[in-house]
Amino acid sequence: MNIVITGASSGIGAVLAERLGSAGHRVALAARREVELQEVARRAGAGALVVPTDVTRRADVERLRDRAIEAFGYVDVWVNNAGRGMTKAALELTDDDLDAMITANVKSALYGMQAIVPHFKERGRGHVINISSMLSRVPFASYRAAYSAAKAALNSLTANVRMDLAATHPGIHVSIVIPGLVTTSFGENAAGGSPPIPAAAMADAQTPEVVAEAIAGLIDRPVAEVYTNPNHRAMAVRYFEDVGAFERNIARGRPQSSAHRD
Repeated sequence: MNIVITGASSGIGAVLAERLGSAGHRVALAARREVELQEVARRAGAGALVVPTDVTRRADVERLRDRAIEAFGYVDVWVNNAGRGMTKAALELTDDDLDAMITANVKSALYGMQAIVPHFKERGRGHVINISSMLSRVPFASYRAAYSAAKAALNSLTANVRMDLAATHPGIHVSIVIPGLVTTSFGENAAGGSPPIPAAAMADAQTPEVVAEAIAGLIDRPVAEVYTNPNHRAMAVRYFEDVGAFERNIARGRPQSSAHRD
């Protein structure tokens, strides 16, 4: 398959590129950092394509699509993985803070979907995969308020695109992936830094390799949603069954098999 991955210079995106490249897929790698992308491409195999891209710019995303189609002939899967966190309580957020999180985590994915879906419609098939966060479902870390809100918006946007395409183009799949805490540099790169992660939360963390394996499995067997931690689907159900009780326990510091995407 021919697969485009944004946010591919590090973390989940880089590991996913290597995992897919080693399986024989051709990958187009997008991020702002060209040097790091070139290194990932070296590990992902000779067919890897490097396209320096700022996914917050629609023209860059459209150029990424064009470069991938030019190099590969067509695209089978588009993974909107790029995103960024922020450490700030909800009541302290400025307009610029919220705008930055929406741009990095929602608009970037929207640009990707709007760029590639017409190509998928022409082919009658394709797969969009958007990477979200467990924080979009359960507020384990209120200091990630704007990031959590943006990822919740991404979930809704993804669901609506999936429903629209199901009615007219059933060969096009649209999926959301919901990781929890992942051992990457996400927290270090978050605007405002990141507070120390409690030991109980770290015990529940997944490696980017585990998350990449879940995404690779989703490419092979498309479904609407994937929780990369098998315990998290039931946890999200418990949260919505009694939001007040669940949140009180979190606020009191009681273990909830804590998870957030860092």
